[in-house]
Amino acid sequence: MTTMLVTGVGGFTGQHLVALTRAKDIEVHGLVRDETALTEGVSAYHVCDLNDLESIQKVVADVKPDLVVHLAGAAFVGRADVEAFYRVNLLGTRNLLGALADLDKAPDAVLVASSANVYGNQRVGAISEDMPPDPVNDYGVSKVGMEYATRIFARSLPIIVTRPFNYTGVGQSVDFLIPKIVDHVRRRAPRIRLGNTDVARDFSDVRDVVGAYLELMDNPEAIGEIVNICSGRAYKLSDVLDMVRELSGHDFEIAVDPKLVRANEIKELWGDRTKLNSLIQRQEIVPLKETLRWMLES
Repeated sequence: MTTMLVTGVGGFTGQHLVALTRAKDIEVHGLVRDETALTEGVSAYHVCDLNDLESIQKVVADVKPDLVVHLAGAAFVGRADVEAFYRVNLLGTRNLLGALADLDKAPDAVLVASSANVYGNQRVGAISEDMPPDPVNDYGVSKVGMEYATRIFARSLPIIVTRPFNYTGVGQSVDFLIPKIVDHVRRRAPRIRLGNTDVARDFSDVRDVVGAYLELMDNPEAIGEIVNICSGRAYKLSDVLDMVRELSGHDFEIAVDPKLVRANEIKELWGDRTKLNSLIQRQEIVPLKETLRWMLES
């Protein structure tokens, strides 16, 4: 049986990743900061802080994982603790990779989840992995630093870096845009406060994201690559709102909150999935409308 270590296993992405492994011959070990973040389907939990190097070394030595999926990190939405971005995203990742590099036998694949936030917000149109990073906030800078930290271990560990664009699904926090909209509709709220609705962004289904993660780790050609995880198309926010109205049968008013409107916001932005398509077999993706239906009916 394949042994997989998943950091951040109790989070939104981790829960869906574990759900997908149930049909496979994979024993999942979850690394969590505390025992409140438990996920069904995990074989064993290891309570550990990424900033505690000795604890990480012990967990890694005990588990001896064949696969590692590094999802843990300080998220951008609603976080004001700038120091946490660097402490967790950069130094925590450095500790994990260092512990893995010390093993007698390296894992078969180590997937490190970065973010499309590294590209910044001054791009127009499709973004490919060839575009240099241009982060505009501490979260993006911390993720760029994390990516550079992986290079230190490029010769000793089979690392894959992914840059997911926006993705959503059942269980995502209402701090994020689409869950916020779905939550308002499920409560039959008459009004929702948003920013600019005339922008278009790339939205993927979380099930497509975790499916791509597993396929990438199963493909030796993905080792050493940086890969966009995206749908490859942009959806206007106004179209997303119309889809939600149609699926729910509930109409609502949009109140534009000036605090949520970004100055000089890019009108259209989406990921180029050419490299991803070359590395995974599954080319079909879940249409956004079906993702919204899933979230509304859950």
